[in-house]
Amino acid sequence: MTENATIYDDDDADSTALDGKTVAVMGYGSQGHAHAQNLDDSGVDVVVGLREGSSSRDAAREDGLDVTTPVDAAAQADIVSVLVPDTVQPDLYEQIRGELDEGDTLQFAHGFNIHFGQIEPDEGVDVTMIAPKGPGHIVRRDYERGEGTPGLLAVYRDSTGEAWDEALAYGQAIGCTRAGVIETSFREETETDLFGEQAVLCGGVTELIKMGYETLVDAGYSPEMAYFECLNEMKLIVDLMYEGGLGGMWDSVSDTAEFGGLTRGDVVVDDHARENMETVLEQVQQGEFAREWITENQANRPSYNQLRNAEKNHEIEAVGERLRGLFAWAEEPDETADETEEERVQV
Repeated sequence: MTENATIYDDDDADSTALDGKTVAVMGYGSQGHAHAQNLDDSGVDVVVGLREGSSSRDAAREDGLDVTTPVDAAAQADIVSVLVPDTVQPDLYEQIRGELDEGDTLQFAHGFNIHFGQIEPDEGVDVTMIAPKGPGHIVRRDYERGEGTPGLLAVYRDSTGEAWDEALAYGQAIGCTRAGVIETSFREETETDLFGEQAVLCGGVTELIKMGYETLVDAGYSPEMAYFECLNEMKLIVDLMYEGGLGGMWDSVSDTAEFGGLTRGDVVVDDHARENMETVLEQVQQGEFAREWITENQANRPSYNQLRNAEKNHEIEAVGERLRGLFAWAEEPDETADETEEERVQV
């Protein structure tokens, strides 16, 4: 069995590791706004780096933060926290590269560009990661409640000998050590994140839902019933697993549901599915997916746009839009509704 990762909490962090240092938060989207506000509330000197004309500039200023261009922010900073989308990061790095002095820190919340060599920081610059395991509005909400969102910590390069302490102090300043910060590596975080998104969380689950829906509709059952049974009730099951693990879920559903799931689940998701998952993991580990995604962006995302449009036009979406209006929560404001494509959540 693989050894369990080490988890650090507030008692392990030394806030003085950030004393006298300025943090430049690049971006003010899902993660950027939470990091910047939490750092500021923790007494850390913060400046937000946003391009001229960014729609987020006014929001950051209204939140009481100093805002300037990415280049100017990097020039002021000892720690540059890169919280813009993966696809934007390499260009941003080239803009600010000349402002990173020996002993400065380049920090990330996801390891994609470092692990796959799209960003190669100059020698003498520390490279670290603090990655909260939740969207920015949760990171901010938990902090304001005196709670914390669990996070990940990794050090890719420690030129100063102080990178680990500094990163842990940063994790404390945004509230992560209140819940627990888990030690990892850039490689592990990146590869497990990509695999989880593709094979289970975003790819596997959506395909399973659509196939279940299509199977029922093709067999003559109403689209409404198929939607409720294969998509709507997914949240009920996921919430049970989130709160109590698989065991908690099995304990909460009916005996009929449990027996049916235990005897039929591996009929649907069988050894062929595991083999396909292993193929997906190999593509991630060998950089095949990274190269494909980088090329896709260089070509202005033709396949991405086609696939996204097809997904939006699936019958289940039209049925769901009508049925979701029946629920009271449909009238509640969506905290992510105003986010741009560049600000969406990193899973």
